[in-house]
Amino acid sequence: MKAIAYHHSLPITDDQALLDIELPTPVATGRDLLVAVHAVSVNPVDTKIRRNRQPKDGQPEVLGWDASGVVTAIGPDVTLFQVGDKVWYAGAINRPGSNSEFQLVDERIVGHMPASLDFGPAAALPLTAITAWELLFDRLQISRDTAACGKSLLVIGAAGGVGSILVQLARQLTGLTIIGTASRQETSDWVKQLGAHHVIDHSQPLAAGITRLGLPQVDYVISLNQTDRHFEQIVELIAPQGKFALIDDPEQIDVRMLKTKSVSLHWELMFTRSLFQTDDMLKQHELLEELAQLVDAGTIRTTLAERYGKIDAANLKRAHTMLESNTARGKIVLEGF
Repeated sequence: MKAIAYHHSLPITDDQALLDIELPTPVATGRDLLVAVHAVSVNPVDTKIRRNRQPKDGQPEVLGWDASGVVTAIGPDVTLFQVGDKVWYAGAINRPGSNSEFQLVDERIVGHMPASLDFGPAAALPLTAITAWELLFDRLQISRDTAACGKSLLVIGAAGGVGSILVQLARQLTGLTIIGTASRQETSDWVKQLGAHHVIDHSQPLAAGITRLGLPQVDYVISLNQTDRHFEQIVELIAPQGKFALIDDPEQIDVRMLKTKSVSLHWELMFTRSLFQTDDMLKQHELLEELAQLVDAGTIRTTLAERYGKIDAANLKRAHTMLESNTARGKIVLEGF
């Protein structure tokens, strides 16, 4: 089967950073599905792993943690899917990724694809939607009640992949006042279109931006990038007994600064359930099933922003380059081999 992989961790500007290769087609066992990949999207985690994880034992490393496709074979223990089902998923970080013609994935982290979406728009959503869902409802334990609650949520980096779906979920499924951050007119408009009540510029002091809006201190803060840069501002603007969550890897933050306000700190990694085979691993299947219903009802829309053509090394290098520039809006999707 065709695949895109790397043999050495290299800068994306290197000719060998990502390569078109051939690999054997895997065989489904246990609870695995064998999926014929039709479309993928690219996430910051792809670039981080390419830069930081050396392949083991000389084996090529296949990236990709967002895909849509068709089930072509199932393991003997599979109960949730049949051959021919259209599916979407984000996969597991400790297994070969979706940048290949066929991929094995555990059925417990897979959902049936929304009937209203083609493969490309569907591939834009799984990883970011799972991350956003878990941030809101598992980590911060925000109530799924759309009645106005008088509380607010600040989303730092709201125009990116996770932010683009998180703003929608928060607006459609909660009663929070949502403040997104963006630094350009294009991205600010995008965040407003997705449902944010307010947008402030994260290239300027965040606390001052909240004050200019005439808003009180924020009850919930979710930081999606550059947390170390914004941390002191977060400490200033968050309300006493507030909740703070993050997904990035800040170089250094002094969490003791949260103590005087009794602010709780929550990390989110959507791969935790699959990495540790947790008892509640099936929750990712369940939330993808519910998300598909929300998409088909028109409540949630795809966050696809750019189509980069077929799935090959050249187009994936373009996508990695864009993500590393920190100027991407929404999701970049590649389709077909």
